[in-house]
Amino acid sequence: MATPMEEDLPEAEAAAAVAGGDGDGEKPTQAPAAPPSDPDLDSSDSDDDGREGGVMLDELRIQAMERILQGQPLDYDSHVQYIRCLRKSGNIEKLRAAREEMNKCFPLTPKMWQEWTKDESSLRLESFENIEKLYERGVQEYLSVRLWRDYLDFVEENDKSVSQCSPSGLTKMRNLFEHAITAGGLHVTEGGKLWEAYREYEMAILTIIDDEEEKAKQVQRIRVLFHRQLSIPLADMESTLAEYKSWEAEQGNANDPSSDFDGVPSNVVSAYKKAIEMYNVRKQYEDQLINGDVSDSDKLQEFLKYIKFEESSGDPARVQVLYERAVSELPVVSDLWMGYTNYLDKTLKVPAVLKSVYHRATRNCTWVSELWVRYLLSLERIRASEEELRHVFEQAIQCSFPSIKEYLDIYLTRVDSLRRRIADGLDFQLIRQTFMDATEFLSPQMGTEDLLLLHAYWAKLECTLGNDLASARGVWENTLKKSGSVLEVWQHYIAMEIETGHIHEARSLYKRCYTKRFAGSGSEDICHAWIRFEREHGTLDDYDLAVKKADPRLKELMMFKAQQEVKVDTYSVPKETTANDSSQKRKPSKMPTKQEPPAKKRKDNPPKSAEPSDDQRSKEQSSTDNVKAGDVSGEKTEASMEMNLADSSRTEYTSSKESKPNFYSDKCTAYVSNIDLTANEEHIRRFFSDVGGVTAIRLLRDKFTKKSRGLAYVDFLDNEHLEAAIRKNKHKLLGKKVSVARSDPSKGKKSREAGSFSKDQDRLTASGDRGEKAVFASKSDKEIPKDEPKIIGKNTFAAPRSVVKPLGWTKKDDKSDVGAEELKSNEEFRNLLLKKRC
Repeated sequence: MATPMEEDLPEAEAAAAVAGGDGDGEKPTQAPAAPPSDPDLDSSDSDDDGREGGVMLDELRIQAMERILQGQPLDYDSHVQYIRCLRKSGNIEKLRAAREEMNKCFPLTPKMWQEWTKDESSLRLESFENIEKLYERGVQEYLSVRLWRDYLDFVEENDKSVSQCSPSGLTKMRNLFEHAITAGGLHVTEGGKLWEAYREYEMAILTIIDDEEEKAKQVQRIRVLFHRQLSIPLADMESTLAEYKSWEAEQGNANDPSSDFDGVPSNVVSAYKKAIEMYNVRKQYEDQLINGDVSDSDKLQEFLKYIKFEESSGDPARVQVLYERAVSELPVVSDLWMGYTNYLDKTLKVPAVLKSVYHRATRNCTWVSELWVRYLLSLERIRASEEELRHVFEQAIQCSFPSIKEYLDIYLTRVDSLRRRIADGLDFQLIRQTFMDATEFLSPQMGTEDLLLLHAYWAKLECTLGNDLASARGVWENTLKKSGSVLEVWQHYIAMEIETGHIHEARSLYKRCYTKRFAGSGSEDICHAWIRFEREHGTLDDYDLAVKKADPRLKELMMFKAQQEVKVDTYSVPKETTANDSSQKRKPSKMPTKQEPPAKKRKDNPPKSAEPSDDQRSKEQSSTDNVKAGDVSGEKTEASMEMNLADSSRTEYTSSKESKPNFYSDKCTAYVSNIDLTANEEHIRRFFSDVGGVTAIRLLRDKFTKKSRGLAYVDFLDNEHLEAAIRKNKHKLLGKKVSVARSDPSKGKKSREAGSFSKDQDRLTASGDRGEKAVFASKSDKEIPKDEPKIIGKNTFAAPRSVVKPLGWTKKDDKSDVGAEELKSNEEFRNLLLKKRC
């Protein structure tokens, strides 16, 4: 592109500046300095220094841009800056090479082509044919009416056959005009300029024709051009109609200037009116596109609306011109190219047009892999040669795509094309080599799923088209070396062997992989798949062997999974659990109230009255007073008792101050112990699955760590199911023999009562101990009130305060108190009372 300074100069001066001075075609090494006006002044020296400094600065810039392009040959902006610097310096050889190098990588804009052609034309170093080729290359890349006009003017002025109006020259020029009309004659706002240039050329030919017959033919040719233009919706059609009427008048066909259509044929009038209607409909879209303040995104939306309207009209040529206008203004918008190529594939299907559009699309949007895929498919549809297909494929692989999957799509498209054309005589070695190149190029970055897709396709083609089973197995073996821990690789390999009827080889693969660890449930799946495979394809011995090998592996996997679940449960359990946790139902808990909950009910005892007796109230009050007298806090004492009860009770007897929401009657409950610590509720449920009738499972866990304690309560529907469960005593659960017995809460209560006396001893007082103990011991079982606890053996928990030993009791004190040395029987106590009465 020209620098801002060059754009302000006239075209001739700009060309001379590029040439380095006089523009006569010679290339000076340096522009001559103007002679100084006064030799006494040193202004000339400063001018020379300034020029030399500017030249040095430009040279430094050029060298810097060259280094950048060597490292980044696809940097578009660097190419543009490099060409500007060279154009300013006047180094035409480097400038020409720089433009060619940029055009190898990118299409040039119409303005760049105009600058290039004008520079070459002004130097007069290149032949007419070379400059003509430059114009031809330029008009092929983007639609530009201005560039077409420059091209037409250049040929008309510099082609001798055209300027001499020779028959070959006339034919060449008319073909070039028709080419220009086809490319841009339907451009609504600028297409009229091409029609006007065409008519002017034909009118100039008319002036030099002397033969009347030829002159009449030329007149008719011009008239047809007017008629063609008037039938197309273009801007300023009214002036074209007026010019046509004026021209007809010059030819001696009188008409009324005040009448719009006087002297115009009826068919031309009809076509003109239709074209006016079409233009009025499209004018709203054209006005939006002409607006210079519209952003690129808004312009894109306007183009898409316009294109959608033209597609609904059903004129492919008009749609194509509109797409060309859109990609010319927005060349790097991939959506436009995608829509353009898709429309051509479905509608026009012209090989030359398809090749041109796809070529330009992939040069503008090299990073869009889908365009390359469509390009290859389009070439295959139009039956392009293998050399052309290979060339496009190699270009695609050298591009930079956002993801590795897009490279895979390119390779698979190439393989698909080769596979479809294998019947045309292509060598299968081309397919094999393509797969090998793809694996080498993609494997370092390709994911397992994509790698599996590529290799599965490769192995399949080796079997079907290559008829080489050994090569197919080699494909899978190489895949196993890289992805042997992926279950799907083994499955596809085995499936290939089964499909080809090689059962023994498939069995060998199962034996190789059933012990491997796969992700998720893959390890279990491959074991089950092997057993199913032997059931369907193997002998009984084969089936037995598979079961013998797979069953231990499945059990091992089950144990490992259980351990992992326990670890997950351990890490996922929060530090604080809710009160209704099933694992805590049998554990003591705290409540702010001081009232103790009732003891666990026996199965054969009726519920007791909720109201305490007078004796109980008296005892509770006395106990409370004693605790206060001993200077011990009631809350601390109760907390201490709860901790002691939790440690001493293996059956989790609840003795906290909090009323539990649920109590278990244990009427049909099994007590399971010696459980493996990795077992959970689901394992226990499976253990009793053959018995059935399980309604609830309460696995006891540590209060703080939440780990299993190896104990559980299992509730059943009825005694029948419970008895069946008890018969599973000493059976193995996860390789460990468990004990199963009927749950008996009374045994747990007795053990708790027996071990609680020594821990609650400090809460008892010594007041009235001996007398009350003697009286209490002298009572028979029938005489003991129901609301008083029954003493059995040494268990004195919850006994009256006068019975238990008070604080400070010692063996020495016990011996000094003779009256309390030995408890009397009921008969002795009765005789003693009778004796006193007497």
